[in-house]
Amino acid sequence: MKILLIQSKGFINGAGGTEKVCTTLANHFVNNHKVFIACNENKQGNAFFELDYRIRLDNIYNPNIPYLKKKYIEKYKGNNLFQKIRYRIKRFAISIYNKLTCGFRSNDKIYEYNLKQQARHWCKYINTIKPDLIVTMSIGSLLEISYCQEYDIPIINSTNGRPDYDFSDILWYRSSQEMQHLRQAYAKLDAIQILFDEYQIYLPDTFKGFCRVIPNIVPQVSDENTVFHKKAEHKKIIMVARLDGGKSQNIAIDIFASLAKKYPNWTLHFWGDGEVEPMLRKQITEYGLSARIFLHGRTSEPLTKMKEGDIFIFPSQYEGFPLALTEAMSIGLPCLGFAYCSGVNELIKNGVNGFLAENKDEMAFQLEQLMQSFELRYKFGWQAHNDMKRYNKEIILEKWDKMIIDVMEKRSEKI
Repeated sequence: MKILLIQSKGFINGAGGTEKVCTTLANHFVNNHKVFIACNENKQGNAFFELDYRIRLDNIYNPNIPYLKKKYIEKYKGNNLFQKIRYRIKRFAISIYNKLTCGFRSNDKIYEYNLKQQARHWCKYINTIKPDLIVTMSIGSLLEISYCQEYDIPIINSTNGRPDYDFSDILWYRSSQEMQHLRQAYAKLDAIQILFDEYQIYLPDTFKGFCRVIPNIVPQVSDENTVFHKKAEHKKIIMVARLDGGKSQNIAIDIFASLAKKYPNWTLHFWGDGEVEPMLRKQITEYGLSARIFLHGRTSEPLTKMKEGDIFIFPSQYEGFPLALTEAMSIGLPCLGFAYCSGVNELIKNGVNGFLAENKDEMAFQLEQLMQSFELRYKFGWQAHNDMKRYNKEIILEKWDKMIIDVMEKRSEKI
């Protein structure tokens, strides 16, 4: 059987959770099937995570496809007469360009035109590959391949977050038109995979297929290789995550700064890179804690770095199934997160394998409890390690195999 996994954007050079899941599934499927991974990205590179040599990776990007794109210019707000004249001439030229290239199409019409162009391009590729099954790695990928297209091929979507994050404007701006198209794309699915039982309520009413709860795989750490909670003089608080606003490293810095003077033998370590790094460095400097708070950049060995720690802090605002958190729990670190954060509140059991805080002040109080107590760190860390055993690779991949069998059987019953 031919299986085609599609992640339209982000796979090339991508080191995030979706790319890791896509690679893991492909590496498993290729043992029994012919496997393709396809993307549509204007960039050079390859898979970040190691792919089995038998898997074919296709980047179908074609610069000759005629997409429409309006040009814009920021309004000039100064008083310089020469600059005002220059701005008006440039604005007039851009207006002429937009009318010549886009006509009088609205932004919604331009979006739909480009989406149709992408879908046609995907259709040519899919008809060439002739897969028996398609697995899309996001609803955005599903929409890109299926807009105004019909396939007589079963399609499964892998959902790597809370489902409504994929078709709403809860986390970032989406036009009403885009949200409508994303919702409609669910009707093209035979099945969908979600991460937790509780996420079923967030599926749109346009979805008519069947749903399976299949969590992500958590790397398993043997009992003897978990964190050794020694009563050492110097101790570390760790966070591994991309440096962006949603992960809220700034909150971890504020909390640590409030306790730093009281606990001089503790340090705070961040692993990851991202756009808010300059802001975080400035924040650290303003607190005068450059010798105790460290931004180390990206690591290809997160478990090794976590094993050097004593506590894992994770003040993220929203998640699906946070892989870094599960890795920290698997290796035996006591963890802190926010009670309102999706995904985090499914994995951390407050007062059992870590702490869930309602706000920043409560998280500071909980962190101090862990800093004060070697016994509490050991108790939570050991329980977290044992709780992650349910997410081992064999159990999760067996669920995927069963889902594929059921999808193919249901599709054959319709024929």
